[in-house]
Amino acid sequence: MALFNFRGKTAQAPAPAQGQLEAFLQGYSIEVMPRTAEKVEDFRALLPTGTRVYIAHIDSTPIEEMVATARRLADDGFTAMPHFPARIIKDRATLTDWVARYRDVGVRQGLLLAGGVAQPVGDFHTSMQLLESGAFDGFDRLHVAGHPEGNKDIDPDGSDRMVMEAARWKSAFAERTDAQMAMATQFCFDAAPVIDWVNRLQAEGVALPVHIGVAGPAKLQTLIKFAIACGVGPSLKVLQKRAMDVTKLLMPYEPTDVLAALAAHKAAHPGFGIEQVHFFPLGGIKTNAQWVTEHGGAAGKPAKAA
Repeated sequence: MALFNFRGKTAQAPAPAQGQLEAFLQGYSIEVMPRTAEKVEDFRALLPTGTRVYIAHIDSTPIEEMVATARRLADDGFTAMPHFPARIIKDRATLTDWVARYRDVGVRQGLLLAGGVAQPVGDFHTSMQLLESGAFDGFDRLHVAGHPEGNKDIDPDGSDRMVMEAARWKSAFAERTDAQMAMATQFCFDAAPVIDWVNRLQAEGVALPVHIGVAGPAKLQTLIKFAIACGVGPSLKVLQKRAMDVTKLLMPYEPTDVLAALAAHKAAHPGFGIEQVHFFPLGGIKTNAQWVTEHGGAAGKPAKAA
């Protein structure tokens, strides 16, 4: 079946060696917000038991809603990983309270990040401060944010100097503690810059495994809106170029091309630093889950290298 790729040419669906894409999708994770989770009648009908489900904490979301979502997911057999955005946490007492609430419902994993607000509301403004706080002692796993295409909030000059410095610090933190850590990234739409970035991390001595962020199936207009809002970098251009072709404008985007390319690279280079795939279900959780199932993905523990 022919697909339209992002370079504006008709192409055959990528055909990596048998099992490459399926193996690459093993252990995938997915993200929800409390308000989107409320619309899902039964997660067990969509996701395999053991799936890691990140819970995005948007500014103004009450902690009670976050904890209720985590409790529901845990009770249904999933691994809940709530966000801890440093810049919306008022003080140490608030952080301690949040962690205690999550512990009470069985949460032992968290994604620590600076958060998208411009000005911190209190004492914290970086994920490094959260890591150093000691509040997460006893957690099984801590993830931090990664930026394959840079982050202009951190490096306004367009470089990635501060982003890379922070990545080295976080990697060193993992090495000097018993923290099980990984780097979960922003979503992007082109495999080549991702491969270059992951290789550069390794060259820079960053040993954190990468959980690569990928946008799930969605309408092109929806993706462009979210990509702009989330500060996606150069790979946004491939979406914009596609949008200029009216024959493709109404065609839903699927992440087959980018994931097939990454899967093929991982198969050819087993030491490549991507460990798992993390989905942003911008077109809906059900749609995303169905796409992964159709392409052989299963959640839970990642597949072991052959």
